[in-house]
Amino acid sequence: MVQQTGRDIAPAKGKLGVMLVGLGAVSTTFIAGVENVRCGSGLPIGSLTQMGTIRLGKRTEKRAPKIREFVPLARLTDLVFAAWDPIPDDAYTAAKKAGVLEPQHLEPVAAFLNGIRPIPAAFDRNYVKRLNGANVKAGKTKRELAEQLRADIRTFKKTSGADRLVMIWAASTEVFLTPGPAHQSLAAFEQAMERNDPAIAPSMLYAYAALMENVPFANGAPNLTVDIPVLERLAEERKLPIGGKDFKTGQTMMKTVLAPAFKARMLGLAGWYSTNILGNRDGEVLDDPESFKTKEESKLGVLEYILQPDQYPELYGNVFHKVRINYYPPRGDNKEGWDNIDIFGWLGYPMQIKVDFLCRDSILAAPIVLDLALFFDLAQRARLSGIQEWLSFYFKSPQTAPGLYPEHDLFIQQTKLKNTLRWLMGEDQITHLGIEYYEKA
Repeated sequence: MVQQTGRDIAPAKGKLGVMLVGLGAVSTTFIAGVENVRCGSGLPIGSLTQMGTIRLGKRTEKRAPKIREFVPLARLTDLVFAAWDPIPDDAYTAAKKAGVLEPQHLEPVAAFLNGIRPIPAAFDRNYVKRLNGANVKAGKTKRELAEQLRADIRTFKKTSGADRLVMIWAASTEVFLTPGPAHQSLAAFEQAMERNDPAIAPSMLYAYAALMENVPFANGAPNLTVDIPVLERLAEERKLPIGGKDFKTGQTMMKTVLAPAFKARMLGLAGWYSTNILGNRDGEVLDDPESFKTKEESKLGVLEYILQPDQYPELYGNVFHKVRINYYPPRGDNKEGWDNIDIFGWLGYPMQIKVDFLCRDSILAAPIVLDLALFFDLAQRARLSGIQEWLSFYFKSPQTAPGLYPEHDLFIQQTKLKNTLRWLMGEDQITHLGIEYYEKA
């Protein structure tokens, strides 16, 4: 029950519809995983909302409930799914092609997955050049496509019986774009859609449609999407949560763990070379230089924000940071992230760290999709509108209020997330000071 000093949060009644842009490896792994958990044939490992606890009060109180028991989240049994994709495969076929899940996690839920067929996508090869598909919408203008997406949202809500919806971009990385005149005001944005302005990417159409239909929107790719002035303002005006961008899964997650450790111990960094090999659809898309540029910007910004070279020029003022992504089909979804890190310590003596993370991209991303769906729904019911910086924990390039630099340190992000939950429920913030145990009044 919400305390007097907490936030007034509407109850999580009825079904929560999760609308996914993209029905590839990430989305199918997420949907199949949720259904496996609901059937009792798997655990939601990696999901903070399902597996995590939250400490309340002093350590001596020994209060640490599960997060899902502490805040009023939607239950997994209440989730219903829909997705758009330019490839017409149903979720079972798409999951088989993705090759992420073994038969024991696919065949028992095959009938359920067969029932999820992708809605025709608002897709344009000018923005994702290595993909093609026949399951696409037709429209003379981008405005028409946006209106069709709005109709899809209304139709799904009605046919699924969902009480509330959230939308998550889990599709491919679009080509690199920068904010321009078309992104400044609603009038300019809608006029740009009418004249098919190339500044309006398909992902922006989905974000616009979501906000116009009162649906929270989270961006799981590094595209310029909801992080433009017009959509940030629209979210504020319509009191809707937005956030992004780019799911923080493998190599970047490791950077946001290791770089804070170097800074905490005042160890210097000379260079950080990162390379990735992956063979899934994401890898194929990123083989295009324009899409890679979008991803590269997302990955490169992390170290600078964490290490603050302007404050520590002797340690981090001359870091050589290189990122490579290589499409290698034999590896499939089992991505390998290899890092060579050149650090230096006392009197400048050099040392090296090598990290070889043989990860599974979609296995790491699926619990992020789940947590974002549940937390964005919570945010809307708690009337938290606009950018949800407290969910930076899940993103490579977290959105922030204008003028703020993003926090990339994973542990600061986790503290921010949990303190937001405590604040919502009227619990004291935890500072970890603990001086009262050692200094008696």
